Amino acid sequence: MLPAYIKIHDAIKKDIENGQWAIGERLPSERDMADEFAVSRMTLRQAVTLLVEEGVLERRIGSGTYVASRRVQEKMRGTTSFTEIVNSQGKTPSSKLISYQRQLASETECQNLQLESKEYVIRMERIRYADNLPLVYEVASIPEKLIRNFNKTEITEHFFQTMRGHGYEIGKSQQTIYAKSASERVANYLEINKGHAILALTQISYLSDGLPFEYVRSQYVGDRFEFYLENN
Repeated sequence: MLPAYIKIHDAIKKDIENGQWAIGERLPSERDMADEFAVSRMTLRQAVTLLVEEGVLERRIGSGTYVASRRVQEKMRGTTSFTEIVNSQGKTPSSKLISYQRQLASETECQNLQLESKEYVIRMERIRYADNLPLVYEVASIPEKLIRNFNKTEITEHFFQTMRGHGYEIGKSQQTIYAKSASERVANYLEINKGHAILALTQISYLSDGLPFEYVRSQYVGDRFEFYLENN
């Protein structure tokens, strides 16, 4: 005989598949759902937690539990901006700028961007959204010498488009992906719980002549975004 929480899990999942709850819709409170299924809140919470782990539902801090949006996918081939990825999937991209500073390049930035120790970068922190759902927290570093004639909006809102508009030809990118848990600060930005599964991505993007023009450290919400490989 199936445990009660599995039966509830299956019932909720079936209702979602049948369209009773739409993508992005908020579910009733735990108390109301526990009453509906005639079980304890602990049993109901087990079912919901399992659905969250499967990516069917998602919890938003201070807001409730929602039917999860379909994951945004990034094809791991070539160099594509976040805006282009989100647009290609019929979603609306947006960003929230947290900080924007001109700073001396760190040792790591010098190494990854092929800079001298006394050169400057523009370093910015952003939260990136798809249909107003936070997907990624990122820190991007760009050599100042490449973007002296760009205005701030061009850099923070549509950087790749701006690069092409100024005659730069974008080439390959180098990416490293690993798993980690969300810190309290990042969790607050992404509206998830501290310790939530994160896909961390480090990416260096190059111009067609091999010169690196952007070094990005990103943290994606694990159950809202996925990467996939495509081989020729």
